[in-house]
Formats: sequence, structure tokens, C-alpha cells
Amino acid sequence: MNILGIGGVLGNAAAALLLDGELVAAVEEIRVARRHLPGEMPDAAITACLRDGRIGASDIDCLAIARPLREGPQTGFHLELRARFPRARVLVVDHHAAHAASAWYPSPFTEGTVLTLDRVGDFRCGARWRAEGNDLDLQEELYYPDSLGDLYGRVTELLGFAAGHDEHKVQWLSAWGDDRFVPLFTEIIGEGAWPALDQTWFDRDRLSHGGFSSRLYERIGLGDGQSASDALKPHIAAGVQRAIEAAVMRMAGVGRNVCLAGGLAMNVMLIAALERDHSVFVQPAAGNAGTALGAALHAWHNMYQQRTRVPIGDLCLGPGYSAEEIKQVLENCKLRFRYLLTMGELIDTAVQQLSENRIVAWMQGRMEFGPRALGNRSILASPLDPYSSENLNLFIKHREPFRKFAASVPEESAAEYFEIGPNARYLATVGRVKPAHRKRFETAVLGRDMVRVHTVRREDNPLYYQLLLAAGKRTGLPVLYNTSFNLFNDPLVCSPRDAVRGFYSSGIDAMFVGNFLLEK
Repeated sequence: MNILGIGGVLGNAAAALLLDGELVAAVEEIRVARRHLPGEMPDAAITACLRDGRIGASDIDCLAIARPLREGPQTGFHLELRARFPRARVLVVDHHAAHAASAWYPSPFTEGTVLTLDRVGDFRCGARWRAEGNDLDLQEELYYPDSLGDLYGRVTELLGFAAGHDEHKVQWLSAWGDDRFVPLFTEIIGEGAWPALDQTWFDRDRLSHGGFSSRLYERIGLGDGQSASDALKPHIAAGVQRAIEAAVMRMAGVGRNVCLAGGLAMNVMLIAALERDHSVFVQPAAGNAGTALGAALHAWHNMYQQRTRVPIGDLCLGPGYSAEEIKQVLENCKLRFRYLLTMGELIDTAVQQLSENRIVAWMQGRMEFGPRALGNRSILASPLDPYSSENLNLFIKHREPFRKFAASVPEESAAEYFEIGPNARYLATVGRVKPAHRKRFETAVLGRDMVRVHTVRREDNPLYYQLLLAAGKRTGLPVLYNTSFNLFNDPLVCSPRDAVRGFYSSGIDAMFVGNFLLEK
């Protein structure tokens, strides 16, 4: 029973492959093709999934596709699919149903509430589901314009960022603000159990700065259409962040177990707020790419009525590369490299580089699925380097200083340094640094004590886990700063060629690609 899921066709397209109930591959198109136009079939992602599954298109039994598809007539789209996958049954899955399936079926719960929240998906922008066993029962829906995701996007633009792209910057900026504007955004959202945005705060004729009306500018103390100062921006960000956190808490209700997916579920500070009162599982690839996974799981559990849950495992579900493939790229690029013969030599050499306060690119195994690097496509630095945050932000990633880096730590050691929730396994929440270690991790701290924590399990990523242990043995601190290996707004690196391009166009000091070491 081979199921291929496709999702995000109009934005962040991806494919996922289930073989007899095992998730063997999941890949975003833009990472393997390095480009994607809305409405295009994710051909490169599909090819990568089939290759990893060692099957052909004619072996696919079910093709599960999450809406929305191409705009306009879709006859040609269907004919294209039939020609490419001649034996496959085609199942079209509603956008939010795919989100819900992606969140519920990989969760550890047997009953709970599922929230799907995004900007707009097939006109809906949210839904709440009651889940038990295989059953997902839709309880309530949220329709545009009562969209929390749209409000967050508008504030993103108001603060001078790009809506639909830079919302993550707003959540990090909010860590530095106070609560002065929380009542304002609560008034916009409403205080009912279900959001009902007051449209008098918006001006349909204003096409910039989020489209807010003069009423909002007056309330925050600005002239009509005036840009907020840098000093004011964190407080505006904090206002919308905390008001939305409270709104989602009301939407979740009193149920103990809560699962989330959709673009808004990528807001890790929102997840951390929910974790205070609920047992929470957030599908880590929560955006449109995750609907490929959700469509495949929907088919498995509903079309085929299978009750066995499909774990998402370590989420490293993309392409991997052999030593011969890596060597060929390095030699074709006329690069000097050193081959490290054993895993022990690889780890010892990497720890030595990090202990000398060098910035290290780390490309190992299969590429991660979803927005976060989990130790296979990462840039690493030592927390003991007092300039690590400055070097990573200013000279390598070229991003704002209020954005901080994750701290990767072995799962069993995490509680010594941090207070965290279970979603730290996938970097899908934020934790708090314990007071005794506040000084040690001050360059990674958000606001007063928040920190992004990535707990690493031995079974998820044995090599990265061993690297953390070796760093701890050498320095007494089994923690490394981890940020995604991508530069200049490019997608996460996928292939050895992507890694070489990123390494030599940045200030990274050394790069490990498999067992190959490159230095500058």
C-alpha cells in the first residue's frame, strides 16, 4: 500500500511517501529544486521521495492531494496526474482536513482537541476538531476575515517586515516588549471563545503598512500612516503576540490534550504558552508543506481504514548523499579537503574546531523536513565563545540582533540547564534558562529568560547526539548553538553542492560534509 501525499501546491509545495504504513520520505520542493512557482507540480520533491522509497510512479496505489490546487480550471492538472501515476487512486483532501490529519495522527494522544490555524486556506482560516482514535470530527470553523494569521501578517507589515515571510521575526521581537498594547489587540480580536475581528480597525483602501485604519495609529500614539520607531516596535509585537496567545487558549477550551497545525502553529512562543496549561503536540512542519504529510495520513487512516499510527520519527526525511557523491562534487569544484576515516575522528575534529571558537557547518545524513534544522543541516557554535551570537548574526546569517539561536542539548541533560516542554524535540517551542545558567547562555536568551531549546535523542540523531556528548566531555557543557544551514534567504541546503556554495560565500570557518572536512 504505497501512498504519495502532495501539498502546498500554491505555496511551499512538498511531497511525502508512505510505504505500508511507514513514513519513508518527506521533502519540500524548493529545497531540492531551489525554486518553485505557485501552481507547479513539485516534481523534484516527488522524484526524491520515489528514489528514497526505491519505487517508481507506477507503484503508487494512492495519490492524496491537499487543496488548494491550481487556480482556474483543474482538468489538465488531473489528467497530468493520471498520466504520471497510472495505477493510483486520486484522493483530494480539504486543506484544513490535511492540516488536522498531520497534527492528530502522529501525536501520542488517543483523544484530544485539534486546532488548525493559518492565514487563509480554501477561505477557512481556522478550525477545531474533536479527535478520538481514527476519528476527526469538525466542531467549529473560522472564516476570513476573522483570521488570526491575517492579523499577525498585517502587524508584520506594520513593523516594516514582509507579510507572509517574516512573521517569525515578529515573534522574536515580541520577547523584548511589554504588555502596553495587549488590550488594544485583544479589543481587535474580541474576547469571545471564537475570534471575531473588529473591522473598524482596518482600512480597505490603505494598501501598505498592514492596511490598518487611522484608529489604530491614534491608539498607539502615531500620526496616521506614520512608521513606528525601533523603540516602539517590540511593544507592538508583544501586544499582538500575547493577545493571539490568549485567543488561541480560548479556542482550545478545557480539553487536556491539544494538537496544532497550520501556519500559526509555527509560532513557537504560542506553543510554549499553550504548554503551560495543556499537553501539546504540534506537527513540526506545520505550514503548507505539512499538508503533504497530512494528505497521506488522511488516506492511510480514512480511505484504507488503518488504525496503526504512523510515527514521524526524527523528521530527517529528505535526501542523503553517499561518500562517493560528496567526493565527486568536491573534486569537480577543485576543492581541497580532508577525509576523516572514522566517526570518532570526525567527532573529535569537530569538537576541536568548536573549542577553538570556530563556526562550523555540519551537513550529515538526510535533510530535515520542515522549517528547522535538527542537527543534519546546521551551523554550529560553542556557547562558551563570547562572540558566537555576534559572529553568527552579523557576519554569517546577516540578520537582526534580536533573533537568537537554538541551544541543542542531549535530552537527558536538558533539565539541568532549561525548563522545557516536549515539543523541544523538534524545536517547536521555547523554554526558559534556569537562573543558575542565565549568564552562561546570555547570548542566546530572548527577553529576560526565554531560550530556544532543541532536545536531542540518541535514537533520533546518533551522530549529533555523540557530538554533543563529546563537546560536554571536553568543555563540561554538552550544549551547542544550532542555527539552520542556509544563507541570504536561500532554502536550507540540501545537496553537497548547496553546502559548498553556502560555505564559500559566508564567514563559516569549517565545514563537515559527511566525513569530509573543508577549512578556510
